[in-house]
Amino acid sequence: MRIASCRCGGLVARCEGDPLRVSVCHCLECQRRTGSAFAVQARFRKDLVTLEGSHMRWERIGESGEKATYFFCPTCGSTVFYENEVLPDVVAIPVGAFADPDFPVPQRSIFERRQHQWVQVTGKAIEHHLGDEAEAGCEDRTYT
Repeated sequence: MRIASCRCGGLVARCEGDPLRVSVCHCLECQRRTGSAFAVQARFRKDLVTLEGSHMRWERIGESGEKATYFFCPTCGSTVFYENEVLPDVVAIPVGAFADPDFPVPQRSIFERRQHQWVQVTGKAIEHHLGDEAEAGCEDRTYT
């Protein structure tokens, strides 16, 4: 069982099993969502994730025309998970919400065209993808 939570502990996601994929995303939407130069998220099968606590949601339509929904704590504002309509059976959870230094390493680094010049994602097994400027955020349609 992997447990992710917001900063104040009011919203918790309990995840069974290992993530389908862990990725680093450099898209502008992820940069703005995290307030950082990139985001790291883990995708899990939706039916293996249990949520506890209250949450608020915010939806946006990406450049692709598809909807992404972000769920965050109403008290501290931390995003605990998000969904994308192109992957209805999957949720993405920011890796930092797990606060686990032994969390599985990323397999992909996406939208590197937007990567800050001082950032370097390294690792033997990491796939690197520039991304397509026409695509919206981390609406990468693959997760295995």
